[in-house]
Amino acid sequence: MKFLTDFFPLVVFFITYQITKDIYSSTGVLIAATLLQVGFLWIKNRRVEKMHLITLIFVVILGGATIFLQDDNFIKWKPTVVNWLLGAAFLGSQFFGEKNFIQRMLEANIELPAPVWRTLNLAWVSFFIVAGASNIYVAYHFEQATWVNFKVFGLLGLTVIFVLAQGVYLSRYLTDTEKSESSSSEQ
Repeated sequence: MKFLTDFFPLVVFFITYQITKDIYSSTGVLIAATLLQVGFLWIKNRRVEKMHLITLIFVVILGGATIFLQDDNFIKWKPTVVNWLLGAAFLGSQFFGEKNFIQRMLEANIELPAPVWRTLNLAWVSFFIVAGASNIYVAYHFEQATWVNFKVFGLLGLTVIFVLAQGVYLSRYLTDTEKSESSSSEQ
């Protein structure tokens, strides 16, 4: 259910674009779907994750600018802005506080030495920078339809590949107990 909720706005944006081939109506649908997503999550859980709120803010601001100014560059920049802001936040977490972001998110599930947490966090910083740069490259060097496909499938594919590579990297740090718990939870 969470997967469907998380990707609802993106799926609706993609379907609308495939039907209309109009970035402006697709952006309007994206704004409405993101508002619905956040509203649904608030009603259901009485809270909304920070990532959903950040996405909502940028979808409304950059999507609104796209529609109001009739300039698709604003919506094309949204994935880059979000990725680069996340990269900056993850990088900043290396220097402020006792634990970086990735450690705060995963330490309940895995125990790692401090240098590995640092490496992992910096890997995410690098990923966010590359993902943002890739989005802008595709946006400015390919047709709009190609960018829409890249936004939906390319960025998701890059994320899946990165997470799998991260899993391979982390597997050498898993203890036998963590490995057996991991394999039993998959079954």
